[in-house]
Amino acid sequence: MTEWNGQVQALMDAIEDEMVASGLWDVPEPPKEAFDNMGAFGMDTMAFAQWLRYVFVPTVRQRLAEGGPWPSQSMVGAQAVREFDGFPEAAGLCGRLSEFDALFSP
Repeated sequence: MTEWNGQVQALMDAIEDEMVASGLWDVPEPPKEAFDNMGAFGMDTMAFAQWLRYVFVPTVRQRLAEGGPWPSQSMVGAQAVREFDGFPEAAGLCGRLSEFDALFSP
């Protein structure tokens, strides 16, 4: 495992820990059809927390296992700050997701 993959792995572990700590890990799984045409961050068919739990985390874990491909940039942290405004329990999660964004900044 490369050093960069190790960073992503550790960050994903921290993101999951923050989701558990804030109560966002236990969100119900959306119905199967919600994964079709869900739009950016799942906004068209599911809550952002559901998208994180059932799309973002599994996708990043799969890419780690397969060695990519990786995006040229990420805005998941920026979206988290908007989505979780007024939910202080998610402050740590927003920070970790922003760290994820930083891995992909030009």
